[in-house]
Amino acid sequence: MPNRAINPTGVSYAQAHLVEAPTRWLFVSGQIPVDEKDRVPADFEKQCRLVWRNIEKQLLAGGMTLQDLVKVTVFLSDRQYRAANYKVRHEVLGGHSPALTIIIAGIYDEAWLLEIEAIAAA
Repeated sequence: MPNRAINPTGVSYAQAHLVEAPTRWLFVSGQIPVDEKDRVPADFEKQCRLVWRNIEKQLLAGGMTLQDLVKVTVFLSDRQYRAANYKVRHEVLGGHSPALTIIIAGIYDEAWLLEIEAIAAA
């Protein structure tokens, strides 16, 4: 695989992620916790899992998987969600370690507790 984590932390992210000679890049817009029926779960962990499913759908549409992620940016509406965000991210990504940034920010819709954008390369 031409992509590899540099200085992985062991908790589903790395200090950097090297991409060598990619043939395809996929830039995933911020994915939100809204399902196909325009519903938003009230619980943070459910929202987080839904966002990751939405990311995975975009990756699959581009012929990629979660293993192709090289950079992830997470926008949390509040610091209180840091631990739950880590838990779900680690469940979803397992040993895969893209570069990661987490930002505490006002989110576009007050019902959304997070939004995640990503970059994948293959």
